[in-house]
Amino acid sequence: MTESSAVAPLRHQAETGGRRRELAAATVGSVVESFDWNIYAVLAPYFAADLFGHGKHGVSGVLGAYVTFAVGFVARPVGSYLIGRLSDTRGRRFALSLGMAVIAVASLGIAAVPGQRSIGVWAAVLAVLARVVQGLAFGGEAPSVAAYVTETAPRRHRFAFSSVSYGGIILGSLLSFGVLTLLIHTLGKSGLENGGWRWGFVVAALLGLAAVWVRRWAPESAEFHRARERAGRTARPPFLRTLREHRWAVLTVFLNTLGGTVGYYFALVYLPQYAAAYHVIGKEEAASFMTVVLGVVLATMLLTGAAADRFGLLPVARIGFGLPIPLVGVLLAGLRQGWLPFQVVAVLLGMLVATVLGTLNVFTGLLFPTEVRAVGLGVVNAATIAAFGGTFPLLAEWLSGRHWLGVIPAYVTVCTAGPALALLTAMKVPSFAEAVRETEGAVQRTPGTA
Repeated sequence: MTESSAVAPLRHQAETGGRRRELAAATVGSVVESFDWNIYAVLAPYFAADLFGHGKHGVSGVLGAYVTFAVGFVARPVGSYLIGRLSDTRGRRFALSLGMAVIAVASLGIAAVPGQRSIGVWAAVLAVLARVVQGLAFGGEAPSVAAYVTETAPRRHRFAFSSVSYGGIILGSLLSFGVLTLLIHTLGKSGLENGGWRWGFVVAALLGLAAVWVRRWAPESAEFHRARERAGRTARPPFLRTLREHRWAVLTVFLNTLGGTVGYYFALVYLPQYAAAYHVIGKEEAASFMTVVLGVVLATMLLTGAAADRFGLLPVARIGFGLPIPLVGVLLAGLRQGWLPFQVVAVLLGMLVATVLGTLNVFTGLLFPTEVRAVGLGVVNAATIAAFGGTFPLLAEWLSGRHWLGVIPAYVTVCTAGPALALLTAMKVPSFAEAVRETEGAVQRTPGTA
């Protein structure tokens, strides 16, 4: 069969520099996704009273803000299905541009929401609606990025591309803590609580518009074009049947996402609150130090991706995915009892999470065929994040209010065992096993190359 006229120029583009544009388009969206989502979490204690009102000791306002944080996650599986279908039918670039535009508009909407003193309960209602809209867009963003990177990354450097593209998530988190630090130093805590928090969402909207512009110049995936040609001759299977036919892939995505999302939201988002609850360190001081932690996490992710390409995925993942199981409890015990400083615990926990995140995009992307990759991967990923990641700050705040925060180390340890189990279930997926063998074969043939 001859190559279609649509695929030929795309292949030429990839050979003459298209790879850089593809990687940039994926990574910039990850930056914005992470920044927009996490700026809400880190600013929640400062805008809680403004949008959600005061309660006894301010608890109800913060709790309301975290409930809204969790509600946004509930919308993610729906967005994964809707935008995932568009990604699998209209194209990766179309879905990525659409999702990013929606994210930017919703962020601007949050920045413009009047406070409760002006419009009463409608402030909370509008904030919830904006988060739901963002949740829909984020639900389609992550799987479309994973599909795009999986299909466009050079085979010999696929995990390096995975680490860079997912590294955008860490850059976005780093930027969110950086913006928080800047706002604290320029406006102070009272300034943030009196409307200064809105500047964080203005920055989020501007970043989103910049990402839309970058994605305009990204080429479509040639593999997607070939898959669409094949799908044009056959009926696309119903979604539930797709999940049944790829049940090992579904289980693997669930296990891998479980460990990644709980580890991420505990170690990289909620840890300052956790440490402050035990009076180990002040909340503002801990949040400021997270910029250092996130820099270490990003470097660890890049090293993990490069190591997986150099030595093979399985040897690297067996070590990286297994270490959190015994170490999480030990590190948190040391933090609570005072024989390990917050800074050391934060860095080590971040590095443990990084070993999972560094390979996540391609690891999960290889589990599904191209025709259903975005929607199959996306819905399972988003549902897991909604159930376990989005609810984590809410769960932790609820436990803290009842003096049960000591449950958190055991909960996090159980969840972070997921990726280690995912290595076993992934090998039940023929396409994944074949891709791993192909990578290991390339490593054996070229042992001296990076």
